[in-house]
Amino acid sequence: MTRREFMKKSLSGSSVLALPPLLNGCLSPEFFQKHLKKINKKDLDRIIKRKEKKYSQKFSKKATINSTQAIEETSFAFTLDLSKCIGCRKCVDACIAENNQSREPKISWIDLLEMEKGSHNLTEGNRYYHREKVPAEGHYYLPVQCQHCQEPPCVKVCPVKATWKEPDGIVVIDYNWCISCRYCVAACPYGARKVNWSAPRLPAKGMNPQMHYLGNVPREKGEIEKCTFCIQRVREGKYPACVEACPTGARKFGNLMDEKSVIRKIMANKNIFVLKAELNTLPRFYYFFG
Repeated sequence: MTRREFMKKSLSGSSVLALPPLLNGCLSPEFFQKHLKKINKKDLDRIIKRKEKKYSQKFSKKATINSTQAIEETSFAFTLDLSKCIGCRKCVDACIAENNQSREPKISWIDLLEMEKGSHNLTEGNRYYHREKVPAEGHYYLPVQCQHCQEPPCVKVCPVKATWKEPDGIVVIDYNWCISCRYCVAACPYGARKVNWSAPRLPAKGMNPQMHYLGNVPREKGEIEKCTFCIQRVREGKYPACVEACPTGARKFGNLMDEKSVIRKIMANKNIFVLKAELNTLPRFYYFFG
């Protein structure tokens, strides 16, 4: 039994009578696991080895999970040239493949909205468009994902502190500590957080075995997930999968603290804007029309 299942039964009142037998072996090892920030390196290594064994057996391939810490003097951010985005969804497909997202039901961390030119209302965007050819005349395309806000409302509302902002600006989730209350989902003004309402289905063939503990490890029913800037890649000096997949170069990623980085040059020379600036969440995802 997981922490989420225990909480659900506790709220229903059924766990009080069932507690003695549960303590006799029905609870999973993750139930007694401490919050990630309170786990020492020795215990974390043991937890990671257990998870690697679990996923290696489940998906019949060698799984590797790292816990690489934030890089010093680094503040990650995204820029996106909307004049170059053609709505091809290659970023979406790359994100799903890289981050072990459920194929059935399908979960996507990137919502690609087809917008009528002149419109800036996100609620009017069509995320379910199907066209033989893109871009469609009279439209532009607006990708929306976790904005990795400097003042993230999702972090403020989490009652168990299962989500927080890392020193490099990445907002992460400790999946094991998440109790699936969905407060963060309600608090996010960008609709970036996704709920696993049922058990995710990830085919063994499509499972990416290179993982980060706070990133693309396979999720379970009830867990909340979202974009992590491909933490398993960027902390190893690589670009996010969506950046590499974009055929037009619309997406740029880098370190805001590096004066020579491409995103610093873009921010200095382009008329950038953020979504829902009036909310003061201070996103690290910047848009512009080139």
